[in-house]
Amino acid sequence: MREKKYICPVCGFDGLKEPPYGESNIPSYEICPCCGFEFGFDVADGREAFAVFRKRWLANGAPWFLAKVKPEKWVVEKQLGNLNREKA
Repeated sequence: MREKKYICPVCGFDGLKEPPYGESNIPSYEICPCCGFEFGFDVADGREAFAVFRKRWLANGAPWFLAKVKPEKWVVEKQLGNLNREKA
């Protein structure tokens, strides 16, 4: 059976090991290996904080937090498309 992966609401990375927020909106404290956002670290977590962090991350060139796991043919625009898929 394939392990379920979750989408980062900041950058669209589709390989989080846990949902960013679980039951009763409890954060996972997982750090996204792509954008580096840590769920639950900032009291300002939420859609607005995600958009602000995303804008800053993109303005800095969308660097990978853990560059060693960056896919070889990674395309930021394609990954950001996962954000729309998550809403569906």
